[in-house]
Amino acid sequence: MRVCFELQVKPERLAEYTARHAAVWPEMLAAIADAGRRNYSLFLRPDGLLIGYYETDDDDAAQRALAADPRTTRWEADMAEFFVAEVGRPDQEAPRLTEVFNLENQLARTPSGSDRA
Repeated sequence: MRVCFELQVKPERLAEYTARHAAVWPEMLAAIADAGRRNYSLFLRPDGLLIGYYETDDDDAAQRALAADPRTTRWEADMAEFFVAEVGRPDQEAPRLTEVFNLENQLARTPSGSDRA
């Protein structure tokens, strides 16, 4: 499954947020992979809008694994100050975006070549 989420980084903290993500702690990278997330990317707009994307087989299980992992707790505590105030832990409570289009899914449903010029 593909998961996309959004958060808001404080505009005055964008440079530091970006710098910290240039070299994420190896133990945090391992925690993400151990939880079953893959193809994980973050995209940041100049106004601080952060869009995250990852793939996983079971997002609920991945969320539970990360929430229980002390490596994640330490990273999230360190990063929480970068986000505009949200309820709960920002990385765990980020609103999910609904996928409305996926090229590969639609191509798979289209008879080969029949809808292409």
